[in-house]
Amino acid sequence: MIARTWHGRTLLEDADAYEVFMRECAAPDYASIDGLKQIFFTRRDDDDCAHFLLITIWENMEAVKKFAGDDPAKAKYYPEDDKYLLEKEDRSLNHHVFYVT
Repeated sequence: MIARTWHGRTLLEDADAYEVFMRECAAPDYASIDGLKQIFFTRRDDDDCAHFLLITIWENMEAVKKFAGDDPAKAKYYPEDDKYLLEKEDRSLNHHVFYVT
């Protein structure tokens, strides 16, 4: 099992709209990929920006590649991200899950 994490930041004034976009557009795209087990989209508001941490759980690395492409560490972005994100991190982190309770 693979836990994949991605981090992004928006201005605080854009955070609610980005949250709606993530729920209505990004989440269904993730869910359409065979091998996705679970999604955690999180948000933490800080002074003037909001941090979004996405944690997705995948059956295996092949499932991650179905979503991300041949380079499973390359972050995947949507055209709408240009409107909201303050920067676009190049990489997502993939973690091998070795223990779950």
